[in-house]
Amino acid sequence: MPKIHVNGIDLFYDIKGTGEPLLLIPGFFCDHTYWSLQMSALVKNYQVIRLDNRGFGQSSAPDSPYSIQQMASDTAALLEHIAIEKVHLAGHSMGGHIAQELALAHPEKVESLILLSSLAKGDTLFKNIISTWGELADKLDLKLYQQVILPWIFTDEFYSIPGMIEMIVNLAINYPFSVTPHGLYHQSRAILAADTSQRLKDIHCPTLILLGKQDILTPIKFSQELAQGIPNAELVVLEGGGHGFLIETPEAVTSAMLKFFSQLPKTRKPLM
Repeated sequence: MPKIHVNGIDLFYDIKGTGEPLLLIPGFFCDHTYWSLQMSALVKNYQVIRLDNRGFGQSSAPDSPYSIQQMASDTAALLEHIAIEKVHLAGHSMGGHIAQELALAHPEKVESLILLSSLAKGDTLFKNIISTWGELADKLDLKLYQQVILPWIFTDEFYSIPGMIEMIVNLAINYPFSVTPHGLYHQSRAILAADTSQRLKDIHCPTLILLGKQDILTPIKFSQELAQGIPNAELVVLEGGGHGFLIETPEAVTSAMLKFFSQLPKTRKPLM
């Protein structure tokens, strides 16, 4: 799988499918595979680009402070490297922070924007949760760390599926790439410092705000702030799923994304 060297790190990326470019950005403690359940539908019509953010997965995890703007710069450099002039852009959670900064810094590169389970700026409760996750990264083993985080990610219904949570915990334990506590810590601090609340008005591309109704980590008030701040943004709340609805209700998420794309004006020919 390919990597590029950019901004002092090796950045992993993956490209599948043909059509108009669509870039998917994962969130905290997630790599490009977090979008796996959306891929089969998306690659039918889009050239889907995924990456691992600095600090996790197959990308470098330097032990130095990260910022959301820096990760947006990493992403912009990737687009430059693969000669993509303009993309549809989707980011989940922290990935939504990165997507906002990319849309603000490089509006010419963003055809449309989807922000899933994301926010402009965290409140006190959110910041305390994320701060704690960063501080616990070097104090707990991966199994216990997952057991601390997952109740904020998935719903009671998902927890009630026999063996489901155990399977997800085991996937984390057997993750083939090194998970560094400092990478998670620096990602968490980038999230804490993120704030686009006063700049949302400067995002002018077609935008969909998407979340699960039962999201307790980034509840609906955060999505409402995004929808109110970004001109002409559309807010869609899915009945099922929480913060992890890409895994919990993947078909509903993918359908909402594809419906949004289908309503966009066709301004250019697909890239083959």
